[in-house]
Amino acid sequence: MIKPIANTVFSALIIVFLGTMSVSAVNKKNDLPEIGVVASSAISLDKEVLIGDILMRQLRGQAPVINDPLLDEYIQDIGNRLVAQADNVKFPYKFFIINSPDINAFAFFGGHIGIHSGLIFNARNESELASVLAHEVSHVTQRHIARSMEARQKSSPLQIASLLGSIMLAVVNPEAGMAALSVSNAASAQSSINYTRQNEKEADRVGISILADAGFDPNGASSFFSILAEKNRLKSTPLAFLLTHPLPESRIADARTRAAQFRPRNIPENINFHLAKTRVLARYYANPKRNIEYFSEIIQKQTYVFKQAAEYGLALSYLANEQFDPALKLIDGLLEKDSNNLFYLDTYTDIAIETDQHQQAIDRLSAQIIHAPYNRVLTLNLANVLIKTKDFDRATTLLKDYLLVNPNNMLAHELLADAYRSSEQKLEMHQVKAEIYAMVAAYPRAIDELHTAYNYANERKIEKQRIRARIDQFRTAQERLQTL
Repeated sequence: MIKPIANTVFSALIIVFLGTMSVSAVNKKNDLPEIGVVASSAISLDKEVLIGDILMRQLRGQAPVINDPLLDEYIQDIGNRLVAQADNVKFPYKFFIINSPDINAFAFFGGHIGIHSGLIFNARNESELASVLAHEVSHVTQRHIARSMEARQKSSPLQIASLLGSIMLAVVNPEAGMAALSVSNAASAQSSINYTRQNEKEADRVGISILADAGFDPNGASSFFSILAEKNRLKSTPLAFLLTHPLPESRIADARTRAAQFRPRNIPENINFHLAKTRVLARYYANPKRNIEYFSEIIQKQTYVFKQAAEYGLALSYLANEQFDPALKLIDGLLEKDSNNLFYLDTYTDIAIETDQHQQAIDRLSAQIIHAPYNRVLTLNLANVLIKTKDFDRATTLLKDYLLVNPNNMLAHELLADAYRSSEQKLEMHQVKAEIYAMVAAYPRAIDELHTAYNYANERKIEKQRIRARIDQFRTAQERLQTL
């Protein structure tokens, strides 16, 4: 993984982040103030977006962010449904996944919301998963971070800075982060890492309303809280989620009471939720042989919610174990019943690449992408196969068009760099590598890549001007990072 140049002072800004963490202790009992006016003296919306962008770049370089088009598409779709029902949405929201078995979620400046893969794996249905995302969306729309900052404006900057690295660590490894925080002032650390009870209640209240309005079961929140409470009773140390989201018994009762205000609804099980949950297990947990045994057993005993999800998990496990024939047989069967399913198409592509059936994959993906030209799963899979067949022109055109619409997609940049490398287009390759380094806030390395690209520009004057301009932009970004 690319590591950015560390900036201790800036990393400390994480203290104010992650909808699960706060820098304040707001004890007022008055009603929620006017959003948009509150906290304006602490941080403006423009500043939130700027800091959020930089934090996201650092997080990409320091945390195990999953770059999985299928899971990204799935979690963004749920997030979009929730945000569409929220008030005070000031900017586009970006949802992403951290590869960690911990049950946790967080939000920070600029509408960035992350969840740990363990949250998907442990949720029992889509409404439970959505309830956590709705809660984090509410922390952002209510500007809890900015309001917390305003409440602690009198705190010593050095005291805040002393907690920075520990808070960043707590995002990825909550237990280690809490241990590191114990070195700092205990009272200050506790008030910094925990949202106030008022903020948690607000996020619960607003989140459950958003959850119901988006068409999910409003009981998803209390149901999920019950899971956490039960799991926590069986552990010697608190669950990651509970380190940052205190869960008194009254909170479960309050969530049930709020949910009762909405009309009862029977939400059918969602196949995509179970496919996503299966993918987390098959791709990121355990080992292929163990997963083959697991999925084979639940298919045999019929202990699944959807047989298709179990067969999909078994196909992924066979693929990971390099048993391509049984994997292909399962995926072909699934595609016969649902030819447009992106989960199946993605795995079919991987199998086709491994078995040198490139043209079949190209034909199938090309037929689908006509109807969804900027779909991340179809675009990135098709580009990957085209690179394998050395059709570099079509692959680079496809990726460049996609990046115009989705400029922050790491996997698209990596595939584009691979295409330029394989086709020996060194100027373009170094330019793309510079963008990859910039995406993890490693601006000095990005500038080095552009200097190398400049040497390959030869007599291309316009390209040289473009490179010089981009170097200036990266230098400005580096200076801004340091001043923050």
